[in-house]
Amino acid sequence: MSARDIAVAITIGAAILVLIVMFTAWRRRLRRDSGLTAPLGVPEHAEVLDRHEVLYVSTTKHDQPLERLAIHPLAYRARGEVAVTDRGLALCLDGAPTVFLASSRLESVGRATVTIDRVVEPGGLVRVAWEVDGGTIVDSYLRLTDGDPKNFISELQRLVPAPGARDDIATPDTGATS
Repeated sequence: MSARDIAVAITIGAAILVLIVMFTAWRRRLRRDSGLTAPLGVPEHAEVLDRHEVLYVSTTKHDQPLERLAIHPLAYRARGEVAVTDRGLALCLDGAPTVFLASSRLESVGRATVTIDRVVEPGGLVRVAWEVDGGTIVDSYLRLTDGDPKNFISELQRLVPAPGARDDIATPDTGATS
């Protein structure tokens, strides 16, 4: 066996080892995030205000753009369309059920430059912070493929409840006084 054959065998062995580690890590991430699910389906009579073609990039822990979450069906990057409705944001990704983020789930909307797997020009990504089941806040990153996201962001920001509005909804006034 020549030195070249040994080098090839070592390279193949290292590549197989790397693939096994990557596969194991992704399976562990899927198990870790299995309790998190995105809300599916669009409510009846939702009026569409704006539509855009997008590249869905990722969903991460809130304010941790390099910590990917594997939330079903948002685990993988995909092309699709977003629709801003009077009730929230519908995310229709190719090959996946429609995810609907009701306005009551939205926390904030803004621009971003970096997330896991993607670095773009300053402000080239749209970051939508929203509440997944159990009160956990996550950030989903979108890249509009059909123009400047300024109007899209403005439309979404109108849907975000004002600070304190969730508290009023979650704890209705009972009329009791102290």
